[in-house]
Amino acid sequence: MLLTSMSLIEIYQCLCDPTRLRILNLLQDGELCVCHFQEILDEPQVKISKHLAYLRARGMVESRKEANWMIYRLPAKPSRELTTNIACLQDCVSEDPAFRRDTEKRRKLACKFSENSPACCSPAPKKSSARRSSA
Repeated sequence: MLLTSMSLIEIYQCLCDPTRLRILNLLQDGELCVCHFQEILDEPQVKISKHLAYLRARGMVESRKEANWMIYRLPAKPSRELTTNIACLQDCVSEDPAFRRDTEKRRKLACKFSENSPACCSPAPKKSSARRSSA
């Protein structure tokens, strides 16, 4: 389904589940790996992947594969309806304790990854065998 053909009904069908709302809320601050969703939401990988697949099939999220991991983000070119509803979600969740906890957990994870390369998805840095010369 193309994002440009997304109807309000399809958007609201995606938004009617609390886990999908939490996922979309977390993606407002940038992309995340499935393992980050698992850690933040404290849910099994199967459940997270099922919801992400549902959202992706409806154009609500985009994904890319990096090594063995799937990285998700909000669409690069969202429809006007999706943009409006994501903004509404952001306004509505600020007072909800579950969403506040999710946001705090995401902030704590931020030190573990950068926007372009989540730590779980990056190969370990190779140690240099060359010694620096003292000049």
